[in-house]
Amino acid sequence: MPRWRRVAVRGPSMSPALSDGDVVVVRFGAPVEAGDVVLVRWASRPGQLSVKRAVRPAVEGWWVEGDNPFGSTDSRTLGPAMVDAVVKARMWPKPGSLRRKR
Repeated sequence: MPRWRRVAVRGPSMSPALSDGDVVVVRFGAPVEAGDVVLVRWASRPGQLSVKRAVRPAVEGWWVEGDNPFGSTDSRTLGPAMVDAVVKARMWPKPGSLRRKR
């Protein structure tokens, strides 16, 4: 698996930080800190990758939530997630780094 990959964001769950259609660069193997935007998967949905915000470490992975609580399916519904990669920057349409949310 490559250490870096482009990922397209789908859906409104990370609004306003990210929008549907944004393209981000993720890094596999990067250390995760609370507040990071991350690429995750859940045991109950193994084929689905999601972009969420890491809130806190949990026994079985990370507790993650979307920035838009009204448009996100996240740990509040699915429990802890496994983090595959950390989002390092947005490539398109507004290139730049993402702020860590505290």
